[in-house]
Amino acid sequence: MKATLFAIAGTLGAVAVAWALFPVGRDWFVRRLRSPHRLRWITAALGTVLLVSLIACMLSPEYLGWCVAFILLSGAGLVVGFLVAPTLRIDHAMAAQPRKVLAIGAHPDDLELACGATLAKLADAGHEVRAMVMSAGSKGGDSNVRVTEASTGSEFMGVAEVLVHDFHDTNLSQHGQEMVQAIEAFIKDFQPDVVMTHSGHDYHQDHQAVYSATMRAARHHPSILCFESPSATRQFNPSVFVDIAGYVDVKIHAVSMHKDQKGKPYMSAERVRSLAAFRGSQAKKSYAEGFEPVRLLGSAVGEF
Repeated sequence: MKATLFAIAGTLGAVAVAWALFPVGRDWFVRRLRSPHRLRWITAALGTVLLVSLIACMLSPEYLGWCVAFILLSGAGLVVGFLVAPTLRIDHAMAAQPRKVLAIGAHPDDLELACGATLAKLADAGHEVRAMVMSAGSKGGDSNVRVTEASTGSEFMGVAEVLVHDFHDTNLSQHGQEMVQAIEAFIKDFQPDVVMTHSGHDYHQDHQAVYSATMRAARHHPSILCFESPSATRQFNPSVFVDIAGYVDVKIHAVSMHKDQKGKPYMSAERVRSLAAFRGSQAKKSYAEGFEPVRLLGSAVGEF
């Protein structure tokens, strides 16, 4: 009987430590729970105490009473944690009328940086989110790695499909007509209710090129929102805000998945969180992402 209980406790401790520390478990915590990193470390600590106590029981029988006490306390803590976890889930409502959202970025990390929290929140609410990335980012890094990171980042956010083109980054303006045709074809096939893309108020030449191509391709579309990139100018003036409380850590983690670009100042968690807090103060919320509406049909937006 004692051996069976010890085996169950050992399995529980090992699963807790592995789930908290391995990448798949880390992604699960960040994508689903509020205060994910604190909860991860608490889970890892309780699992470690449980395992160490079990080992101590086997190696030092004279301390069996103390070891059993630690086993019971840490095991109870893990069980309570598993039971309480559903109440710590990120709050989001399901949309009564799901919409289709198309997000268009110039480079593999642009969408995560600009509107990653919004896309994740929309996906959680039941909206269908798809994405286009116009370049593989070969000038700014390893294109093969960046394409993979675009896929994993989008999957983490809940994007149903991401299409990565291979137009030459830093020179996207030379592919204007090709990009227009690609965006037109995607819009025709997907029929999105809302299109999101870069702002015209942006220093980066590729962002400006994608903005221009999207404006041409979506010239007949009733709802277009422009998101904020790290290279946005002082003229970027959002008047549409999405409350991203609970999703800031999701955005930070999605950005961190682009390890090829790690080290650039705008990729840091502090920079991402600070901008979200600034836009949140404008929207009278804790955190927000801001958008410039080119035009916006209320019935197309629905419940964001």
